[in-house]
Amino acid sequence: MIIISEYAKGQQILYNRLNFLANCAILNKVMSKKKQQNTGKIQNRRARFDYSLQDEYIAGLVLSGAETKSLRRGHGHLRGAYVTNKGSEFYLTNATITGDSSINIPEEDQTRSRKLLLKQKEINELLSAKQQGMTIVPIELLTKGRYIKVKISLGKGKKQYDKREVIKKRDHDRETSASLKFRS
Repeated sequence: MIIISEYAKGQQILYNRLNFLANCAILNKVMSKKKQQNTGKIQNRRARFDYSLQDEYIAGLVLSGAETKSLRRGHGHLRGAYVTNKGSEFYLTNATITGDSSINIPEEDQTRSRKLLLKQKEINELLSAKQQGMTIVPIELLTKGRYIKVKISLGKGKKQYDKREVIKKRDHDRETSASLKFRS
């Protein structure tokens, strides 16, 4: 039978605690990296399917502090959002910004209209395009960097048969790439 001295027992306990703390630190780093994998973009994927897009503009947004914090965490979407104009000002309408347990955004403020910040030259271009029948569509929210911005684009609505063509072309491309991958 092996007798371990009190000193050796203390060293063993200390060694085990240090290993445990080191493993916890490594685990915390891995977990924090997973949380920080926010791409910095909130996209409106439906816009590219429903509209043939042309010119793109980047505009600033007037937001509250809670909305900014929520968007940086990725709690928002542009599904069904559109841009309207009132006089010579443009507003992002129906974009949803939701809070989480630590950020409280009232229900009526989640889909409120938010003012877009554009240069006068861009405002004039957008107004003339709007008069020609073009639609202004939000494509994505850019949350990287100091300011939160929205990328908007001029678009013309696609007809139903145009959408079907896009689906057929995408399926055909997928099948050809799969068959090429299978052959090689």
